[in-house]
Amino acid sequence: MAALREENHRLREENQALRDEVARLKGQKGKPSIGPSRLHPKKQRKRRGRRRRGRVEPLRIDRTEAVKAKDVPEGSRFKGYADFDVQELLIKTERIRYRLEKWRTPSGELVTAELPATVTGRGHFGVTMRSFILYQYYHALVTEPLLLEQLHEYGVAISSGQLHALIVEGKERFHREKDEILEVGLRVSRHIHVDDTGARHQGKNGYCTHIGNEWFAWFESTQSKSRINLLQLLRGGHVDYVLNGVALAYMAGHKLPHSVLSRLATDGEVDEVLADEPQWLAALKRRDITDDRHVRIATEGALLGSVLSHGINPELAIVSDDAGQFNVLLHALCWIHAERVLAKLVGFNDEQRAALEQVRTVVWKLYRDLQAFKAAPTAKVRRALDKRFDDLCATKTCFVSLSHALKRMGKNKSELLLVLQRPDLPLHNNLSEGDIREYVKRRKISGGTRSDDGRRGRDTFASLKKTCRKLGVSFWTYLTDRIGGEGLVPALPALIEARSLSP
Repeated sequence: MAALREENHRLREENQALRDEVARLKGQKGKPSIGPSRLHPKKQRKRRGRRRRGRVEPLRIDRTEAVKAKDVPEGSRFKGYADFDVQELLIKTERIRYRLEKWRTPSGELVTAELPATVTGRGHFGVTMRSFILYQYYHALVTEPLLLEQLHEYGVAISSGQLHALIVEGKERFHREKDEILEVGLRVSRHIHVDDTGARHQGKNGYCTHIGNEWFAWFESTQSKSRINLLQLLRGGHVDYVLNGVALAYMAGHKLPHSVLSRLATDGEVDEVLADEPQWLAALKRRDITDDRHVRIATEGALLGSVLSHGINPELAIVSDDAGQFNVLLHALCWIHAERVLAKLVGFNDEQRAALEQVRTVVWKLYRDLQAFKAAPTAKVRRALDKRFDDLCATKTCFVSLSHALKRMGKNKSELLLVLQRPDLPLHNNLSEGDIREYVKRRKISGGTRSDDGRRGRDTFASLKKTCRKLGVSFWTYLTDRIGGEGLVPALPALIEARSLSP
């Protein structure tokens, strides 16, 4: 198979080369070559040499075996032992039968002994078994059929139905901890990264939204990727709609007609809280607000009012690509995505290509200087960078598409240069794209989810696994601790809060 894939790849390259040559002979342009962004230049590879071994902790020796030497000549003197350590992994099944005593009391009652606490409420599979199944499925991305086959080869007596139940059922504790991760993360963080990707469910296209930063990662699958959807997620499990000053200011800023806005206005002192979506829709109908655009803007404003009323950090900034659904609160744009627009342009002649290369060089230099500013911000450098950005976006070139791209970049100035006011903000959204990549890997393996429990489990354990990794917690240790009820691994939201307080 490997040889066939290699041959297929070679033939594709040859085919494309021939297409490009034909296009050149006809005076047409061939397929553009779009390389990776050079805003982050590749690190130079280190020269190959002798690999320096890191410090290895001494091994714990569980068993020692003495090996006798063969054919030792008579008269030889014993000089001790030469140690050779071997690590082994023991994979075996253990079946335990608990024999519960039964007693009949003088009054006729039947008294039966109780199961140990490590077994109670966990069915007929032990802590390690249940942890292994979750680890293999959610962390190692092993599909259910392959996992079932693996367990059978180990000698485990388990059906496909039992395996599925162990994967998706009875995970309320994990779901609660996942939701608390978002609640605490939004409260203690000064910025978050957001992104989304496709996620099929029950044969229909949907989306998965990622929210996170250096401390946590949180995933949620829905059928929409609108701004309303994002604000609903940022509510952190709350379902209310709040009409307050923030909500009304948002509506006014998005050009909601004054006649409509006046019907939603409160007395300015008491917020109007609608408990859930039916109450909110009824309130809109009661105020005769039925136009789709008006309903959308009003809903976005009321959701924003709810988000801010539930303890979100008032200084929270959202870092994203240029997708419109993420443009809420204090919003910063990713420079990598902004530069990617330039990278996709193809000049038709040498003059246009030279202009494009010159502009991209200026962009890369500005980006690197912004990175330096973040490390040592000063008012003088801030003013200089601001002017350089204006000069760049005002540049008129011989390449019309390039000039339009620069003009568009200028319209996004406040979001691209938010870092001048907030040096703590990252300049790109690579973290979110990196976090969501593993989610995409599972989608490629399994295709999608069929049950609501399956979808919820996928989102929950993707969130928990990624958050564990960011906090330096072993996901295996986390699973065995939670399933075994030991309570030795602190709650992940508590670790996030502690991380936010550390210098």
